[in-house]
Amino acid sequence: MSTDQTEPPVTAFMLVKTTPEWLALTVEERVHAFTTQVLPAIEAKTTGVRSRFYDTEFYSVRVTDVWVWEADDHNAYQLLIDALRETPFWDRYFEIVDLLVGTENGYARTYGLEPVTTIST
Repeated sequence: MSTDQTEPPVTAFMLVKTTPEWLALTVEERVHAFTTQVLPAIEAKTTGVRSRFYDTEFYSVRVTDVWVWEADDHNAYQLLIDALRETPFWDRYFEIVDLLVGTENGYARTYGLEPVTTIST
């Protein structure tokens, strides 16, 4: 990623906890709910967002899952959150425990430096 980019992508770590309503659904019902109730709302309201999903319930009782959302810019991120809040995802299927939002290598952008990263060989 070049430090010359004017507006860095936004990354949000959404820490969530499943609700009893979500857990009462079968796996097939969960997939159906997400693909028919959540994804269409996101696709209708914004572009330039991507997500990854991490299970954490085997290691944490406070947070069962972490959704990593990447948005091309702050506007796309805001539209994403607005879209999610209008679906059962938000506070019905999942309790939003915390949102940690940042930009990758923000310090490097601020100071005109190359990012310092670790590489394992």
